[in-house]
Amino acid sequence: MVDHIRLGSTGMEVSEACLGTWMFGSENDAGGEVVSKDEASRILDTAWERGVNFFDTANGYGRGRSEQYLGGWLAGKDREDFVIASKVFYAMRGRQRIGLSRKIVMAEIAGTLERLGTDYLDIYYIHGWLESASLEETLSALNDLVRRGAVHYIGVSNFADWQLVLANEMCRSRGWAPISVVQPRFNAVDHVPFTVDPSEMALPGLFDACRRLGIAVCSYSPLAEGFLTGKYSRDADGRTVKPQGSRGARSTKFGDFPERWWNVLDAVQDVAEEVGGTPAQVAIKWVSKMDGVTSIPIVGASSAQQLNETLGYVDLEMSEEHYARIFRAGEIVDIKPGVYTYT
Repeated sequence: MVDHIRLGSTGMEVSEACLGTWMFGSENDAGGEVVSKDEASRILDTAWERGVNFFDTANGYGRGRSEQYLGGWLAGKDREDFVIASKVFYAMRGRQRIGLSRKIVMAEIAGTLERLGTDYLDIYYIHGWLESASLEETLSALNDLVRRGAVHYIGVSNFADWQLVLANEMCRSRGWAPISVVQPRFNAVDHVPFTVDPSEMALPGLFDACRRLGIAVCSYSPLAEGFLTGKYSRDADGRTVKPQGSRGARSTKFGDFPERWWNVLDAVQDVAEEVGGTPAQVAIKWVSKMDGVTSIPIVGASSAQQLNETLGYVDLEMSEEHYARIFRAGEIVDIKPGVYTYT
């Protein structure tokens, strides 16, 4: 069973694994859904049976269907048993498709709550840094949502360390609700937290900022878009073998993996063999251990069976040497920090 831990410096307890629902209702290449409504319900049932009470979604996932499917499943259950997180950045209504103005924040929270069938969110993330937006206006609107009970805690996603510190200081100096959680991309091959598209950039100082500020970390893509499951291999000529249906087989941009990635995968597979787990379980377990920071991996799944197997990571026993071996395999000597912005 999945244990429950305190979320950073908040008083809220959450499961040590968070179920990511971005695939719910998302369209596949054939025009269908990656995860249908029925399969989403089976995945959610499995998560709940294993002790997961922490669910992550966003207004833009599946064009709102992710929130709808999660909300349908929650109907009739005790809302207080669950911790629900969603996000604002992409606008589902109005002329603007992207924005963090007070107008957009208020419209999007209304739509999110309606789709989820709930009166409040436990966590509401700013989905990304937007240079053209007023950070003060956005945080003021989020603080108002906290004050009226529509949101309990505020989070940010894809923020650099200085952006996080700036946002947190702005909240502190004005007596507003603080930033309680960050959501970066993080896995053993990235080695340090990164931003998501459109500009993937390293954020080597982010976790140090989280340690100093007591901010929890909920990392997405702990399997590096499936690479760390071990599904990819190389032939005798060194070319990547991409299994049918994989992201690499669907995209020409995903599959030319650097040598360092293969070194990390070798280390992960070796550790998996030693501890009796799968590469995916070892990779996620590695993300969950972070000194001085509450670290909760966001685990996605396209089927209930896949999720059930993946959640086996919580029962793995890995030594300090195992963690260090994977760290050394992916270590980057010269990391150039970047700044994520969507203008």
